[in-house]
Amino acid sequence: MNVQRSILVLLLTLSVSASSAAKDFLATDFGAKADGATLNTAPLQAAIDFISAQGGGRLILSGGDFLSGSLYLKSGVDLHISAGSRLLGSPNPWDYVRDPVARWTALLLAVDQHDIALTGAGDVDCQGFEVGTKIVEYVHKGIVKDKLGLDRVSAEIRPENIHFYRCEGVTIQDVSIKNPASWNQQYDQCRNLLIERVKVDSKCYWNNDGLDVVDCSDVIIRDCDFDASDDVFCFKSHVSYGVSENILVENCRGRSSANGIKFGTVTRGTFRNFTFRNIEIYDTYRSAITIASVDGATIENITVDGLRSINTGNPIFLRTGSRNGGAAPCLRNIVIKNMYAEVPFDKPDAGYMYEGPVEDLPRNICPSGIQGIPGLRIENVLLENVEIHYPGKADPDYAYCGTSKAELEAIPELEKSYPEFSNWKELPAWGFYIRHADNITFKNVKLVVEDEDYRPAVVCDDVNGLDLKGLTVMQKSAPKGKKQTVFNKVRIFKLK
Repeated sequence: MNVQRSILVLLLTLSVSASSAAKDFLATDFGAKADGATLNTAPLQAAIDFISAQGGGRLILSGGDFLSGSLYLKSGVDLHISAGSRLLGSPNPWDYVRDPVARWTALLLAVDQHDIALTGAGDVDCQGFEVGTKIVEYVHKGIVKDKLGLDRVSAEIRPENIHFYRCEGVTIQDVSIKNPASWNQQYDQCRNLLIERVKVDSKCYWNNDGLDVVDCSDVIIRDCDFDASDDVFCFKSHVSYGVSENILVENCRGRSSANGIKFGTVTRGTFRNFTFRNIEIYDTYRSAITIASVDGATIENITVDGLRSINTGNPIFLRTGSRNGGAAPCLRNIVIKNMYAEVPFDKPDAGYMYEGPVEDLPRNICPSGIQGIPGLRIENVLLENVEIHYPGKADPDYAYCGTSKAELEAIPELEKSYPEFSNWKELPAWGFYIRHADNITFKNVKLVVEDEDYRPAVVCDDVNGLDLKGLTVMQKSAPKGKKQTVFNKVRIFKLK
């Protein structure tokens, strides 16, 4: 895999160098106006088409704000936004295109193109709140047809900042990408994708994911900073034949009102050979890591190495499910190492315009979870050099979940539910809850609870092959003789 990455880096570097050496064209020479008021869709699209027809080059937006509706980036074109300038999305929903092939709406679209780039130290700003609220107005007037599910318009008809579909050789460098009306940037069935030194501010409206990589291969994401009101690093598969593979994410920070790293929720194809290195997740409402296969996907060979998670609602959530029937999902060969996490007692995402929902009560703080379902077990998970601090304070008089055999087996499977760690409301452990899993290894894992918690640290139910000899539990005010591990139907295990 290292050889593959080296080749990918070389190819992407050559692509960027070739793009940078190509001829420059000024958007203003094509009649575009940088006044923030003139709609520039026609001159900017004409410039892109011209440059592509000439064999490629850079289209430079410099000197102010260029207002536009949907633009199609074409092969060989680097859209370069200079520092202090913006590509500004129109506040008028009718200025955007829902592409008939990709079936999504965006400010920047590309379909079946190659060697395209978005560079420069300027901004792409869709003005998503203005666009989103106007679309809702049109729905109420009967002009736009939409079911308004969850009190919001369908994500596909609200403009993203970027939607690239089936493209080869994509470079996104140095730009700030802000304020989408839907997901922020989506790359679907693309190959050879480089995203680096990008800053994302994606929290002005519903479903503001930071980054969605869908059925893509040979991807590098590095040195980026995300602030998103929905999932930060989101990997999906929309089609059963889709493959996401050879993906590296490194040296990135993310804040979210949902999840930090997330596989899903739509998971229909195959995910394999992912590496995450040196990642910081902070002030995040849901999980630092969610890997969920609930639509038939195979997810395998995933390594998270060097994750720091501060003020995050849940550190780790691994899950299989069968919410849509079809193929049997598979989740296996997961390594999480060199991780440090702190879970707060209070809600960690305060301050977002669209905060995570207040969960139905009662619910004490949830543990990390490795939670398969019968017949769809999670296989081969290694946790190494992991330290997690929990707040404790779980109150059995507020909500109680016992650890007898009958009580453990009464915990619902929820195999068809949307996969969130909080679905069960109350679970019987404060550190880890492991169920329907095979070959789970803890190696130098420290679980610390700061205040009293009535529950044990680890509960394992229906686990084959469990090695907890590398587990340390620290509870400052634990009652004398309290059991910190509880097992039900656990076979072949090691416990020091």
